[in-house]
Amino acid sequence: MGFDESQQTDPLVVIRNGKEIILQAFNWESQKHDWWRNLDRKVPDIAKSGFTTAWLPPACQSLAPEGYLPQNLYSLNSSYGSEHLLKALLNKMNQYKVRAMADIVINHRVGTTQGHGGMYNRYDGIPLSWDEHAVTSCTGGRGNKSTGDNFNGVPNIDHTQSFVRKDLIDWMRWLRSSAGFQDFRFDFAKGYASKYVKEYIEGAKPIFSVGEYWDTCNYKGSYLDYNQDSHRQRIINWTDGTGQLSTAFDFTTKAILQEAVKGEFWRLRDSKGKPPGVIGWWPSRAVTFIDNHDTGSTQAHWPFPSRHIMEGYAYILTHPGIPSVFYDHFYDWGNSMHDQIVKLIDIRRHQGINSRSSIRILEAQPNLYAATIGEKVSMKIGDGSWCPAGKEWQLATSGHRYAVWQK
Repeated sequence: MGFDESQQTDPLVVIRNGKEIILQAFNWESQKHDWWRNLDRKVPDIAKSGFTTAWLPPACQSLAPEGYLPQNLYSLNSSYGSEHLLKALLNKMNQYKVRAMADIVINHRVGTTQGHGGMYNRYDGIPLSWDEHAVTSCTGGRGNKSTGDNFNGVPNIDHTQSFVRKDLIDWMRWLRSSAGFQDFRFDFAKGYASKYVKEYIEGAKPIFSVGEYWDTCNYKGSYLDYNQDSHRQRIINWTDGTGQLSTAFDFTTKAILQEAVKGEFWRLRDSKGKPPGVIGWWPSRAVTFIDNHDTGSTQAHWPFPSRHIMEGYAYILTHPGIPSVFYDHFYDWGNSMHDQIVKLIDIRRHQGINSRSSIRILEAQPNLYAATIGEKVSMKIGDGSWCPAGKEWQLATSGHRYAVWQK
C-alpha cells in the first residue's frame, strides 16, 4: 500500500504521534449523490488541506441506503457507488497519502431468511451465513444476552460467540488487505463490550481506530450540568476496555462547547482548571468534533448552533485531542468557511500542535474564553476582547468571534 509497514503491526504508532486530523467525508444525504465519484474529485483538496484520514460512509450492501443496516458484509456495492468506484477512490486516496477510514457496523445485521420465532435472524445465501446463534436472545435469536445496549428493530449480533468474532476479524482483515481501508470507525459502540473491539483491532490491525460511544450527558431538565465528569469517565472506561487501542469521539466536549458558545464560556474550564471534555483527561484518545451525520446534516438530532460554527472549529483545531471536521461545514457552507478551517489546520500543523499538547486556560468568562496551547499558539473565542501579552505573539488568523496568535 506504500505506507510504512511498521505502522501495520503496531496499532498505537499513529495514536502516539498524535498528529491525526480527520475529515468526516459524508453526511446523511450522501447516498443520493454518486458519492464515491464526488469524493474522488475532492481527494487532492482533502490532502492539500492537511487531513490525514477521511472517514467514509458504510461501504457494504445495506437494507437502508445510508449503510447502517448491513446485510452482505462482503458486497461493496452500495448506494454510494459500485465496488469498482470505491476501489478507484481508495487507490487515489492512497496516492495522495490520505488514509481511508471504514465505518464498521457490527452491532447489528439484517437477516436474509426467517428462522427461530419467525424472525429474520438467519443469514442464508450470503457470505457469513450464520444461523440464529449469531443473534442475541434479546433481539429474537438463539445466542446469549447482549453485552451492551440494544439497537432496536433488527437482529443484534452476539459477540460472545467465537465463530462470530473469527468471521468478523476475517472480514475486517479483508477490508484492510483487499479493499484498502486502513482506519476503522466503530459504529454504535455502546452495543457490545469494548473488550471485543480490542480483539478486533488486534486481529485486523487498523492503523487508527475511533469508537462512537454516544452516551447521554448530565442534564437538569434541558439545562446542561456544568460538571460532566461522570459522562467523560464512561467514554474513558470504554476506551480503557479496548486495551487503549482505540480513540473515542469526545461527545462531552461537543455538549459543553455548543452550550458555551451561547455566552457561557465559563463552562470550558473544569473544577481542576482543565478542558472539561475527554480532552481534559485523556487527550490522546479523544476525537473532538462539532457535528456529524447524526447530530447535524438533515437529521439534526443535536446540532451545533450554526452562527457559532467557526468558534467551535477555532477551539477544536487549536486544542489537544484529535480534531475531526464535518463534510458539510467544509464543502457545503461556502468557500469562506472552507478556507478559514484550512487556515486553522495549517496553524495546527506548522506550530506542531498534537493530541497531547499542553494547555493553559487563561480566561473562561461568560463572553470570553482564551488559552495558550503548546506555548506556541494562543487563541480566544467569544465577543470579549483579549490578546496575549508579549511582543513575540503575531496574529495568525481571525474571524467572527475568534482569533488565533502564534509565536
